[in-house]
Amino acid sequence: MAQLNITLNQEEMLQLLSEDRDKVFRKLLENSLNALLQVESAEQLGAEPYERSATRTDSRNGTRERELTTRIGKITLKVPRHRNQPFKTMLFENYSRSEQALISTMAEMVVNGVSTRKIGRIMETLCGTGFSKSSVSEYCKELDRNVNAFRRRELTKDYPFIMVDATYFKVRIEKRVLAKAFMVAVGTTIDGKREILGFEAYDAETKDSWKAFFESLKTRGLKNVRLITSDAHEGIIYGISSVFPTVPWQRCQTHFSRNILDKAPKQYQTAIHEALTEMYNCRTIEAARKKRDEIITEYEDVAEAAMQCLDEGFESAMTIMVFPKTMRRYFRTTNHLERLNKELKRRSNVIGIFPNEESLLRLMGSVLIEWHENPKRQRGFRFDKMEAATVIYLDDKLKKIAREQYALLKVA
Repeated sequence: MAQLNITLNQEEMLQLLSEDRDKVFRKLLENSLNALLQVESAEQLGAEPYERSATRTDSRNGTRERELTTRIGKITLKVPRHRNQPFKTMLFENYSRSEQALISTMAEMVVNGVSTRKIGRIMETLCGTGFSKSSVSEYCKELDRNVNAFRRRELTKDYPFIMVDATYFKVRIEKRVLAKAFMVAVGTTIDGKREILGFEAYDAETKDSWKAFFESLKTRGLKNVRLITSDAHEGIIYGISSVFPTVPWQRCQTHFSRNILDKAPKQYQTAIHEALTEMYNCRTIEAARKKRDEIITEYEDVAEAAMQCLDEGFESAMTIMVFPKTMRRYFRTTNHLERLNKELKRRSNVIGIFPNEESLLRLMGSVLIEWHENPKRQRGFRFDKMEAATVIYLDDKLKKIAREQYALLKVA
């Protein structure tokens, strides 16, 4: 591996420190990155400057200047040129995708005339410079291409386990600020790896919008799904029954508990919550049903509405019991997706109101791509391999549960 040498002028640094510390950090970063570019050049050429070497593959041909906008301002890099083969560097490609999305979205707000002075100050703080309308336009087009290619890609793997959820963001549409439903689907492969399968923005969570979302996943190749976990939104249930009628629905147990506790008197909520946790952790469905009956018997006089909710929603909340024990805890709730939605909200806080739907998809899509490519997600959940291999033999049971669930939906 080549050695990275950074040359600093002590007098220059001391002079800059006495005047402007931001300039010092920009200078340090500029020198460091230029040194890195020289190291990459030497590795590609197989020789240092003026070095005679049998491993040399090409010769240097000067440099060209390229400006790079960073969080501490604009710096100038001297990019090496090679005489025969083009110089390649990962430096510019590794510039954070989500940071590009954030900057382009805020810049677009400024260009579209819907920004405030505060947004302008944020732009200066993050970028150290302004953006012209043409540069912002080109910047956004490139990012849009990447995001759209990702969310429209063909789904070639099998994803037995799916989680879906939606969260809302404020978007400016024809001079009005509206709430847009941002839907996300996360899939897990049989070896436990989690991936973003799709995302889309809709006017609201309706039966039609959820059906359209599921249809888009199926059109792109989603197949061999064996369980879909979500909250009890009627649009989601309708969409599953319409597009994946043989796939059973797992009602998120966290949401189910909240639904029950919201209907119970406050003084009983803690005790009921503990009893529900015991029920969820039962080893068999028979034991869980017995615990359910005990809870209803104990609290039906003091929390009738809550116990009715428990009784009506029990079976859909316990679909997961069909699967091997080591796999249950991963798919009985949408907690993993809830945490991802919180991250989307956190990233959107600096924007406030998105200037249009395209900027919403651009920024949130970029964050989701980063999540998707995170090495931690690739390590996946830890399933028992022997138990995971038995999932394919559950198809008849799962189809039977799905038929029963969606038959009840038609009656309702």
